[in-house]
Amino acid sequence: MEIKRTLLPANKLKPLFSDPLKLQFGRNFTDYMFTMQWFKNKGWHSPEIKPYGPLLMDPACNVLHYSQEVFEGLKAYKSAAGEILMFRPRDNARRLNMSLRRMCMPELPEDYFMESLSELLRLEQRWIPTVVGTSLYIRPTAIGTEAALGVRPSDEYLYYVILSPVGPYFAEGFNPVGLYVSDDYVRAVSGGTGEAKTGGNYAGSLLASQLAKEKGYSQVLWLDAKERRYIEEVGAMNIFFVIDGKLVTPKLTGSILHGITRKSVIQIAPELGMPVDERSLTIDEVVEGIREKRVTECFGAGTAAVISPVSKINYHDKEYLISETTGPCALKLFDTITGIQSGRIPDKYGWVVTVK
Repeated sequence: MEIKRTLLPANKLKPLFSDPLKLQFGRNFTDYMFTMQWFKNKGWHSPEIKPYGPLLMDPACNVLHYSQEVFEGLKAYKSAAGEILMFRPRDNARRLNMSLRRMCMPELPEDYFMESLSELLRLEQRWIPTVVGTSLYIRPTAIGTEAALGVRPSDEYLYYVILSPVGPYFAEGFNPVGLYVSDDYVRAVSGGTGEAKTGGNYAGSLLASQLAKEKGYSQVLWLDAKERRYIEEVGAMNIFFVIDGKLVTPKLTGSILHGITRKSVIQIAPELGMPVDERSLTIDEVVEGIREKRVTECFGAGTAAVISPVSKINYHDKEYLISETTGPCALKLFDTITGIQSGRIPDKYGWVVTVK
């Protein structure tokens, strides 16, 4: 791509933050953003890096009325040698295109995705924090921008990338959090958009998440929409349980997000002495397993938090305590994955991409 660049004078650049560990997730943004447009008769065109700022949209814009929107989330790190590292970005590119197909939006060539991230990161590398537990969060997004009412796919789209330096995802840090099981509300249904990373899935989860927080829990543990029995995922993560010494996670059914951290856990866990079982898993099995001390750990896995240990689960207003401390499996997986991401542990899987 021939990328147009509109750069700021040095005295207009934002100051860096003195303590990256105090950065709230997704509240601070870098100096620049990447944008590119798609028109039906022209395809993808006009790639540009320009100062971060508001988007100009018509009030009749498709995304505002019919929610044609998808996004991705990944992170960049700095190695000890000062290299810019991205973790599994081509997996994000493939998942983005899966989401775009589901939402009837034009696919983005994988090389365009990679180049948009790489060029922006090269320019913004001063924003990548180097303190352990911090990173530069990358948010690629695509929206329908045609100014026309009527339920149909847009004829115009905008793809853009913004960057946000972040500290730990949860205020609790790497300490166990509590989950609230919702059986009044569901996140997604079979045949719906659950496995697409689209904003509507998250908007529909907000009420249950708000109720969970009011009860003192960090996230919602979602059950399936049909029987309200089978565990699916957590609000912003996939979910894992250690049951009888085996790592168990719900199998992908079409309503569960294809988590990239989930996929990483499943690949490396057996090498760390943790056999993995992807299968249907009911909330009753988990509750009974906690009572019988057969469930020894629970943790979420996702880009934002990487691994988030779970201490307790509330189901039908009864609390079930798993452990008040982080378990050995969660700790080992967290240390291994974050070590690979930051370059502290050799990457034998070919997951890390160095931005040259």
